[in-house]
Amino acid sequence: MYKLGIIGYPLTHSISAAIHKAGFESLGLEGSYDVMETSPEDLISRIKYIKTNGYNGFNVTIPLKVPMSLFLDEIDDYANIAGCVNTVKVLEDKSFMGYNTDIYGFKTAIPTDIDLTGKTASILGTGGASRAAVVGLAEKGIKNIDFYTRNIINSRQAVDYVRAKFPNIEFNVYQIQNIRSLKDSAIIINATPIGMKGFMADEMPLDRKDFTDLNPETIFYDIVYNPMKTVLLRTAKEYGFRTIEGLDMLIYQAERAIEIWTGMQPDVKSMKIAALEALN
Repeated sequence: MYKLGIIGYPLTHSISAAIHKAGFESLGLEGSYDVMETSPEDLISRIKYIKTNGYNGFNVTIPLKVPMSLFLDEIDDYANIAGCVNTVKVLEDKSFMGYNTDIYGFKTAIPTDIDLTGKTASILGTGGASRAAVVGLAEKGIKNIDFYTRNIINSRQAVDYVRAKFPNIEFNVYQIQNIRSLKDSAIIINATPIGMKGFMADEMPLDRKDFTDLNPETIFYDIVYNPMKTVLLRTAKEYGFRTIEGLDMLIYQAERAIEIWTGMQPDVKSMKIAALEALN
């Protein structure tokens, strides 16, 4: 039997347990999945708890995706490029192998008919989720990425990090409070928790005026998955824009995590059905 879980804070909105349970059932495997709320101050004690209580692996969510990197013995290529992890495998000697399955989830959720080659993307936020988006966009051939953040000074380290990793992409960073125009954006990604259930759920990171001069082909992608239809996505649809829901990214990254833990590929359809039921 597999013993797994998720760490992060807050986790009241999380539906990961339902998704992973369905994934394990689709493989005929038994597994538990514990939801372990963990603040950054409690991360060290949580790691000790996981190592001494027989866990096979765990997921990592906000705000621990970057700090968790400090406690890993090995990392995969995606985690190395992104500088953050969201999936950890506990090896037999209790060492930690870190992975970033968010990147796989992010890019797999983008429909295959969408061509981003040579285009500009706008990312709202500069946290761990934004790094996964940068790597996924780079693999999709994006040429320019504009970051929008509430605090440019605090975001400088994150932006400098991706600049060094992707010298062929032009990066810019702007105040999100003073957006002048997003008209050059082929895709706009919300990588902030704004709009999430239990955290500014009735808000969005943009103003309505920001929707008025966009290219009609612009795509909105919200990494927030609960609620599935955030204020941002509802507003984008109201203006006639194509949208991508964060739920698909969540399910695809969970599929990859289960594959890492078990060596087997779970049934994605079963996992999505479980996710939809958990959200209702």
